[in-house]
Amino acid sequence: MSTGTKVTVSVKNNDVEFALRKFKNQVARNGNLSKAKERAEGYKKPGVRLKEEKKKNTINCRKNNRKNY
Repeated sequence: MSTGTKVTVSVKNNDVEFALRKFKNQVARNGNLSKAKERAEGYKKPGVRLKEEKKKNTINCRKNNRKNY
């Protein structure tokens, strides 16, 4: 596995649901799950990879533009 940061969440007052929600948010923010999914998919042609990256960047650009208005 990659040398990413470990995600730890402590459970307080037996509130497991809150701790699980917090854990999921930290994992999503960290990006470990998406990296693992990419590795599991296997090799992609460079053209396909560039096309997906361009699509992702377009979506992020539109999101940032919406936030700025």
